[in-house]
Amino acid sequence: MTYVIVLVVAAIALFGVVLYNSLVKSRQMAEEAWSGIDVQLKRRADLIPNLIETVKGYAAHEKSTLEEVIELRNRAQAIPAGDVATRGMAENLLGQALGRVMVIAEAYPDLKANDNFLEMQRALDGIEGEIQMARRYYNGSARELNIKVESFPSNLVANPFGFAKKDYFEITNEADRALPQVKF
Repeated sequence: MTYVIVLVVAAIALFGVVLYNSLVKSRQMAEEAWSGIDVQLKRRADLIPNLIETVKGYAAHEKSTLEEVIELRNRAQAIPAGDVATRGMAENLLGQALGRVMVIAEAYPDLKANDNFLEMQRALDGIEGEIQMARRYYNGSARELNIKVESFPSNLVANPFGFAKKDYFEITNEADRALPQVKF
């Protein structure tokens, strides 16, 4: 009888260790995924000053929009790395402001033809694509962790050991979710 009890306790302990290790792996995957987003956001932030300086040369009277982009960039970079929800909102605002800069560029044919501007615009488009891929990867990793933190029986291990759900990096502006209008 004692042998059976020891075997059951050992099986439960082994199961607990397996669940704990699974939670650690999921947390590490989510943190690594966030690091991927952070790298892409840094690349975008590093490109913005050069882009703004190029646009300033052609569109000096658009100063308020250009200053807004720099201010939003600085605010986004000042947010602590672990604050995913706030960083997501700040980066969405920055993305919208960058969109306005691209609209401004449309009004200046000389700027649109500038090789330096075109190169930065292509780089920005590439970075935006990388941010979207990193966002999807992070959200998938966060989802996996969140499921484990909330699901039985892994929640029996997650709660006592302080595993917490991760916020998703989401689009907060409903206009960004809307389908584009196509008219012929």
